[in-house]
Amino acid sequence: MSFGLRLRTYFFTGVIVTAPISITIYLAWSFIGFVDEKVALLVPNAYHPDRYLPFSVPGLGLIVVVCGLILVGFLTANFLGRSLIRISEKILSRMPVVRSIYSALKQLFETVLAQSSSSFRQVVAVEFPRAGSWAIAFLAGDGVGEVARRLDMDMITVFVPTSPNPTSGYLMVVPRSEAIFLDMTVEEGMKFVVSGGMVLPLDRGPAGAGQPALPLGLKSR
Repeated sequence: MSFGLRLRTYFFTGVIVTAPISITIYLAWSFIGFVDEKVALLVPNAYHPDRYLPFSVPGLGLIVVVCGLILVGFLTANFLGRSLIRISEKILSRMPVVRSIYSALKQLFETVLAQSSSSFRQVVAVEFPRAGSWAIAFLAGDGVGEVARRLDMDMITVFVPTSPNPTSGYLMVVPRSEAIFLDMTVEEGMKFVVSGGMVLPLDRGPAGAGQPALPLGLKSR
């Protein structure tokens, strides 16, 4: 490898390493500042630490929000809280447009945050968008009720994300026999999708023998 090509490889490797860290820190700091700004309006001046300290305390608003969410969860766990939730859901269920939005958001958060959920715990490869062309997908569920019953086949639900934005994609129902269950973790699969295939997952197969993915442009000897 020539000196110029080696410098180019190191440059792009440095970008891949530092860009996610820098963007994450920037987004986290911006989010903390946004929450602090909004919550500061709700905190009385007599209880605001900036009134007594010569410097501002970052993250105070986020701490208040976290404590508030914990308090809401605690109140919801008792009988009175559950009763209020049921009453609120009945009111929302009678609103034509709001009930659809609330139902979709509730199901999404319950699926993502529930500890007993098995969604997105397995990476699979499926033929998409045509036969002979394979795409990385994530197992979303086993069995699909009526679809599996009518087709009389063992079906699975998979989500095929788009690259480099995995928040959008395609929900597909495919036969289990036509999906290849991969050894890579969900985190590795997500990195592979977001990087556009530049960050290769660890090969845990017999041929790969657990070889780590190499930086962009470097080849094993």
